[in-house]
Amino acid sequence: MTEDGDTGMPCKRSQKGIALLIVLWVMMILMVTVLSLSVLTRAETFGTFAFKEGMEKKFLAEAGVERGIMEIVNRSVNKDQTVTLVGKELWKTDGTAYAVDMGDKRGYVVRLIDESGKISLNGLTDTSGVLLKNLLVNQGVSPEDADIIVDSVLDWKDTDDLHRLNGAESDYYLSLPNPYKAANAPFETLEALILVKGVTPEILYGTDKKRGIIHFLTLSLTLSKINVNTAPREVLAALPEMTAGMVDRIVELRASATFRGIDDIKDIVGSSYAKMDPYLSFASAGTSEGYTVEATGYKGEQNKGYSILAKVVFTSRRSIDMFTTSVPWKLRYD
Repeated sequence: MTEDGDTGMPCKRSQKGIALLIVLWVMMILMVTVLSLSVLTRAETFGTFAFKEGMEKKFLAEAGVERGIMEIVNRSVNKDQTVTLVGKELWKTDGTAYAVDMGDKRGYVVRLIDESGKISLNGLTDTSGVLLKNLLVNQGVSPEDADIIVDSVLDWKDTDDLHRLNGAESDYYLSLPNPYKAANAPFETLEALILVKGVTPEILYGTDKKRGIIHFLTLSLTLSKINVNTAPREVLAALPEMTAGMVDRIVELRASATFRGIDDIKDIVGSSYAKMDPYLSFASAGTSEGYTVEATGYKGEQNKGYSILAKVVFTSRRSIDMFTTSVPWKLRYD
């Protein structure tokens, strides 16, 4: 006890209070640190699982591409076979989807598309531009916007700076926020279409409900006509005066037979054959030198997989050139 009778207890209580606050702050800091580490660990774990699943889908898609190439070779070798064994059916090259189940809800889906069954982008002219316009309209593009895209495509690849009625040349592209010039040359890639006036990612790459036009175009200059025996439904429907009923009938008949000429489909298309004839060819399936292989590896749902688009060119009987792209869109399979 001090001389004035003070026992010093308030001072001790004050020191104990400060110590308690320090302990509480330390505990709070430790709790925040532990929580942060927990969140980071959880995020890393989920990220690792997502990466692992993504790689699984990628490898499955690559397996799908290799299977597609094997089926193309198999069709080419056996294109004249008259007897088909059950389970040994030749894969069609008209965009038909083939699903291969690898077990455990994983596998791959493959489409084979003969390049001769597509619309030639670089071979497009003012006359055959109707094919691209019809394709766009059938994919949901308005006729007015389709005219803009078709004329702009033709202006993009011609060598002059003259505008078509609805087209665009370098002066238009140079006025954009990120300016560039028209190529005034053939397209080097189908993806370059995104630079053309009127073309949007949805039109080019498609959506969950509709496939983009990139699936139905080819860069080949040698293909000025569409092969009726291999063209996907969407390309057949782009022919002048072609109706959905006509497309269904053609697809039904070519499943068991090969069309040799316009006379083989006259009964199907009727008087419309005169409008279609300039754009048609009738090469047998399996005789083309170029194909597209669309493969999607999936785990769980088929339409949420990893997709690869491969261009396969047979340069000789023993040589194959392949160009692959990991596509930034979902391939839609009905």
